[in-house]
Parts: sequence; structure tokens; C-alpha cells
Amino acid sequence: MSSITIGIDLRVLVLGKRTGVEEYLLNVLPRMIAGNPEITFRLFYNAFRKPKFQNLDISKYPNVETCSRSIPNRPLFALNALFNWPKIDKLMGGCDMFWSPHILNVALSSNVRHVITVHDLAFERYPEFFSKEKLWWHKYLMAPKRRLRHAHHILTVSQSTKSDLEHLYKIPGEKITVTPLGVGSEFMLMAKIDTRLAAVQKKYHLPEHFILYFGTIEPRKNITGLIQAFEILKSYKLQATSYKLVIAGSRGWLYEEIFDAARRSPHARDIHFTGFIENEDKPALYNLADVFVYPSFFEGFGLPVLEAMACGVPVITANRSSLPEVAGGAALLVDPYRTEELSTALENVLGDEALRNALSEKGSMRTKTFSWDYCADASMSALLPSRN
Repeated sequence: MSSITIGIDLRVLVLGKRTGVEEYLLNVLPRMIAGNPEITFRLFYNAFRKPKFQNLDISKYPNVETCSRSIPNRPLFALNALFNWPKIDKLMGGCDMFWSPHILNVALSSNVRHVITVHDLAFERYPEFFSKEKLWWHKYLMAPKRRLRHAHHILTVSQSTKSDLEHLYKIPGEKITVTPLGVGSEFMLMAKIDTRLAAVQKKYHLPEHFILYFGTIEPRKNITGLIQAFEILKSYKLQATSYKLVIAGSRGWLYEEIFDAARRSPHARDIHFTGFIENEDKPALYNLADVFVYPSFFEGFGLPVLEAMACGVPVITANRSSLPEVAGGAALLVDPYRTEELSTALENVLGDEALRNALSEKGSMRTKTFSWDYCADASMSALLPSRN
């Protein structure tokens, strides 16, 4: 059997971020490469300067080649969208199949099998949560509907996203494989005496008792609703007076109203923004929290919910999109549009030790059903259907 070459679009890692899409690729790609030494993996990226791919040491793999170009991405996307040129597989020296781990516009030769991972269709479901520029980028420059209809196969990270593709883009279900995300072994319940806890608490100036949100700071995450629920909790529930609200993560887009809501709050002094969290500090951050809240209006998966549960933290999340699918009965579900319901859930968790312990135990058990190894294996099966 002749050697197979798989091309992979690495451009989502160029900026060095560590949000859901990047986390997915950083966990799946090394497993795919290490588990298939007979396959040549040709990694394509565009950058004026050679980027440092954080936590991805590709130099140790003999079956990996990197192919870089210094063409600005926006003109390249436009050329691909308008003229179906230049062919990315030609720029990278050829490949038998090409995997796009995110919906990015690519032009490929007709003989190249193309597999695309779709994380969510938030730009279709909730366009009001995107800036005009971001909406134009997602819906028009990337041309997702056309790209996905022409793809040979599609991967999604949840049944929820698969359902959206079937209903919004009319893509047949048999063309879509669900590959749920995993959770790293570093996310675990830590001993109270673990020195990393005190170090992270000091580093980010964290209070002793706090409610935690962790993720991108943008309107879709419903952080303004969380602030309002926190205000209700602080105003009427005596047992909540010692609790602070910690909002952790980097700024996304249209974040100004979230910071305005925090500044205007009568409990502004009890709301703390940490900014960016270093990857190695995430497990300790979760472990330090009394409860984790992820009240997002819409998610393609909701990886922070899984990470928090793995750390033994009681979780409250929204009853929308993929979140019930991920939580699987191991978290309290609330209507993200009803702040009173969220406030009541917070009161119940903070005031009931038995409930906290039950959620912690259920969450830890739930995470054992998610595996990065399975995600990588299922992805490879979609790239190489002849193996099935």
C-alpha cells in the first residue's frame, strides 16, 4: 500500500490563543500523528514570522512536515472564495486528503478528499452576538454553507451542532460524524494542601470564596445575566454575603456592555475580572471555586463545563444547545434568559452542602465518558473511511 499524505490546516494556532478550537486541535493532532506513524502529515500555515505553536512539539515526529507561506490570510481567503485559487494542496506540495479543523475557506484540487470540523453555527443562530465584521467573516468570506455542502465528510463536536447542520444547511446526517471533545488528565480534584492552589490564588488576586465564570468575555456567554443573578443573590440571600463573583478569561468581541454592567452594579466591589488565565493555572482556578457557572445562550460543546466537572466543582449551566448534552444530568440546568432562575440555582448550591457534594461526584463520573483518544480515533476514521 502506498504512503498516504494528510494535509492539515494549522492556521487556527498561529495567533497563540487557547480557546475551544485551539484546545481541540492541540489535543487531537498529536494523538493522530503518534497513532499513525505510517501516514505523512503535512501541516499548512500562513504567517509573516514563524509562529511558536504553544504546547505542540511537532519536531519530535518523523512523519510530520510543515509547509508555510507568507501570503496574508485575508487576501488568500478572498482569492480562495472568489476564484477557487490558489490550491492549498499545491502550495503545500500535495496531499491525498485535507482536514480543516475549523471552517476556514480553502481551495483544493478536485482529487483531494476534504473533511471539515464544525464546532458551532452560532453566527447563524445568534447573529446579534457578533460584530458586523465578525459576522461578515463567518458567513460570507468563509462561505460555510457552500464549503460544507462540497466537503466529502463533516465532523462535529456535539449532536447539537450536527442537528443544526441538518436543519439549517440541509446536510444529510450520514455525511456527519459526531466526535465529542475530551478532557485532559490535568483537570482533577486537587488536595487542599496543594501549593499550586495558594500560588494561583495569589497570582490572580482571588478571594477566599467565589462563584466562577471562565471563558471568553462576549455577549453570547450571558455574563451580563450572571452579573444580574449575582446582584439578586447578594441583595436578598444572607448566606451569599461572603461570596464574590470572579469572571476569568480573555476579551472577545462586543465586551464593553459586560464591563459596564459590572461597573454599574451595586456590588461592583465584589466582581473581579482576572483577565487571561495561563493554561497551567486552569485546574487550580476551577478547584478554588465554590461553584462554576456557565450560563451561555449557545455553545457548540462547552469545554469549560467538562473541565470544571473533572475538577470536582459543582456546575450550573444553561439548558440550551449542546450544554445539556455535555452535562448529562451532572449539573444544574437553568434557562439563561431567566436571571431569577439562575440566582435560585446559585442559592441552592451555595446553601446546600449535600447538593454540592452530589454534583461534584456526578460531575467527576460524567467526565470519564469523554476522551481525547476517542475524539482523535473517530476523526482519523472520517479522514480514512477505508479503515471502517
